[in-house]
Amino acid sequence: MSKKKVLVITYYWPPAGGPGVQRWLKFVKYLPEFDIQPIVYCPYNPIYPQKDESLLAEVSKDLIVLKQPINEPYKIANFLSKDSKTISKGIIPEEKKQSLAQKALLFIRGNFFIPDARKHWVKPSVRYLSTYIKDFDIETIITSGPPHSLHLIGLQLKEKTGVEWLADFRDPWTTIGYHKQLKLTNKSKSKHKALEEKVLNTADTIIVTSTNTKKEFSKITNKPIAVITNGYDIEKAEKTIMDSRFTVSHIGSLLSKRNPEILWKALSELIKENDDFAKSFKLNLVGSVGVAVLKSIEDYNLNNHLNVVGYVSHEEAVHFQKKSQVLLLIEIDSIETKAIIPGKLFEYMVSERPIIAIGPQGTDVEKIIKETNTGHYFNYDAATELKHQIFEHFNAFQQKNLKTNPIGLKKYSRKDLTKSLAQLIVK
Repeated sequence: MSKKKVLVITYYWPPAGGPGVQRWLKFVKYLPEFDIQPIVYCPYNPIYPQKDESLLAEVSKDLIVLKQPINEPYKIANFLSKDSKTISKGIIPEEKKQSLAQKALLFIRGNFFIPDARKHWVKPSVRYLSTYIKDFDIETIITSGPPHSLHLIGLQLKEKTGVEWLADFRDPWTTIGYHKQLKLTNKSKSKHKALEEKVLNTADTIIVTSTNTKKEFSKITNKPIAVITNGYDIEKAEKTIMDSRFTVSHIGSLLSKRNPEILWKALSELIKENDDFAKSFKLNLVGSVGVAVLKSIEDYNLNNHLNVVGYVSHEEAVHFQKKSQVLLLIEIDSIETKAIIPGKLFEYMVSERPIIAIGPQGTDVEKIIKETNTGHYFNYDAATELKHQIFEHFNAFQQKNLKTNPIGLKKYSRKDLTKSLAQLIVK
């Protein structure tokens, strides 16, 4: 029996780095085990904010990867202003700290590129793929966003060919945190909402990564919505030698809006109050770090304990996770972030290191951490409890007894999640 063919339309694909590439790289890896043949469509010449060449090794030689050129406005913007590189990574300074160039770039990005800077890839992609779909009898397509322009490719292909369309939202659309910072006019806001509504009501099935996003979208559409979270893969790694010091590590971008001052305060107090803690404690920041974060760390006299590693490959990030004593997960204290489940959460969970997470109330992250018994979650008003938990971990570390006892992780494995996806594709 021949395998069912599904066309996956994604912007992020190796050698892209960062979290955006992991979801579909792993789904595509496992779909053939469920009698589904994935075909990937991605840009030929994209500008990725981060690259990780090591991920190319995970792409099967048997996989069909279709590539078409894309006109990236960031190429021109990068030439005109160094600020565009920062904005393309999603690093947007606070309003009062924005330069005139940054304000202008944000206004142009928000109002002239709707839904995003990849909008000009829609028309040529639809032209190319509508022919491919007919020539190769493709029955199902999947679009992955952001960038949400890719959902407009799905929308037009659905209208032109009638193909079955699954729209996968790795993040929300109009309620994502940075949306408010794009200096949108009322007309632009309305256009975003109209496009979002049309996509949600035209796709045959919506896929989201959190129950909070499902609740949000359920108010806009009656189409079926499936929650398929991100997950973890079994990483082949040599036996890890644990750090000899009490290392607390954050893996991934820690931008200025995520600046957890209650954490810096707790750590500063513990250093002053306990000589053993002061001698042993080390803070690892692995990834991009915002200026305001570094300034706060300096203000709380933590610089002598700080190790800023910067961006590393996915393989190196996994190594840091496994050898650190405690792992940090920080989210902005905002209602918009309740639906965000960082992909690294699942890799944290399987690394067998205790997690300390800080974020708003009622998040999917809090629920997952509690149900899997993989760490502790704190709101931004829980400074005393946070400090107490860090010290408990330190005591366990001194007694060589710092560990986790996770439960129910299997359902978050990439293979199990792909099985859920496969059931949507063949239904």
